[in-house]
Amino acid sequence: MTNSFKKLLSDKNITQEKLADIFCISRPTAAKIIAGEKEMTISEVRRLAEVLGVSIEEVLGEQIPREIVLEKCSDEQTQDMERISIPAENVEKFKNVLLYITQKIGALPNIGQTVLYKILYFCDFDYYEKFEEQLIGARYIRNHYGPTPVEFAAVVKEMVNDGQIEEIKTKFFNKEQTKYIPVTSPDFSVLTGQELNHIDEEIERLSGKTAKELSEFSHKDVPWIVTPEGKEIPYETVFYRTPETSVRNYDVEV
Repeated sequence: MTNSFKKLLSDKNITQEKLADIFCISRPTAAKIIAGEKEMTISEVRRLAEVLGVSIEEVLGEQIPREIVLEKCSDEQTQDMERISIPAENVEKFKNVLLYITQKIGALPNIGQTVLYKILYFCDFDYYEKFEEQLIGARYIRNHYGPTPVEFAAVVKEMVNDGQIEEIKTKFFNKEQTKYIPVTSPDFSVLTGQELNHIDEEIERLSGKTAKELSEFSHKDVPWIVTPEGKEIPYETVFYRTPETSVRNYDVEV
């Protein structure tokens, strides 16, 4: 663990015993987290940020984790349980939405990881604004460069291991770029016609933009604007959007 994390615990008077109580884990496990021998799950990061009254970014030492433990939950499990990041059915939808998007536009030169982050964000938040229902229901954190999907790294790692997608490194205008190429086809049984039509509209609207253009566009979106740095972006904030980013016709009932 970083020195900034240890300093944060020291400043907040968080001992091994207190950390163990916060996470509902054993004291030896808490000691391993403090020593950097064990990674925190994203739910633990969020819990600690809430308890200490700081941002997720402060807990992480101003760095979003490159890997997050992907832990699935069933409908019977409550959202209050520790070490749960995304429901199992949403993981499958996440995978198939990513396969569908990369199958359609993944080979385009501008479609790297950052562009995918923003397309996924707008797919999710625009769908919620239009239909008041979740599409993927993934969680996004407000970063300096725009919304970042929390579960992305873990989902992609699982997909790569399962032979569903390939991650490759390349260059775009002499800048390092991470691209994702689908190896298998999406399972359309987990997506409705309405969802597919919505994703197609988002692809048509956004896929021609560069990472910089999409980042700047996301910075005009009320959900990103009103969320503190490093915090999770609430879906409900889409209903306060300005006309520039809103996608719903509020004169017509949904």
